[in-house]
Amino acid sequence: MNLAFYDQSTEKAIVEEILQWSETALEKPSPQFNNLPPCPYARKALMDEKVAILFKYDDSYQVLYSCISQFDDNFDLAIIVDVHNDKSAYDFHEYLESLNEAISNGMFIDKDIWVMGFHPDDDVSETAQETAIEAITDTEYSMIFVQRLTVLQEAADKLDKKGYYDSYDSECIASDIYNRRVELYRRLKNGNETS
Repeated sequence: MNLAFYDQSTEKAIVEEILQWSETALEKPSPQFNNLPPCPYARKALMDEKVAILFKYDDSYQVLYSCISQFDDNFDLAIIVDVHNDKSAYDFHEYLESLNEAISNGMFIDKDIWVMGFHPDDDVSETAQETAIEAITDTEYSMIFVQRLTVLQEAADKLDKKGYYDSYDSECIASDIYNRRVELYRRLKNGNETS
């Protein structure tokens, strides 16, 4: 992992907490995902130093916009840690949804980007409840994940063949997010929303 983006103790604690969350919740096989990890590629990306972690401290989303418009393909994933966190969970996810639409319409030139997020007030899945981690910092933050849409969706297609999505929690917004991602991927690849 590239650690050059931070040097403050709060940032270091947040990075340690993210790593712990990845190890205990994202990298362990789960029956909810056909005994695959919730994020099957997390461990390798971290081990290969393909994850960048950036911090947002104020109202401005410039760090996110710069990350989108200048995505560094030396990384598989950029995580924007938003310690300002001034939006409700609903508004946060609505913002990311509208941002994905803006990206797909060429607002940032490069249409091959996908953003999704985690808000501290999000409903916690059963898997996450079973693997609760001990907080390292009292700082509350949301996270915005920035990735290549094509890489993410093509990896998802491979996971789908392994039954990863067979028991996707229908009460969770995850299936809606997945369907929207597929739609934008098709639009990117085909110039429209057909498969």
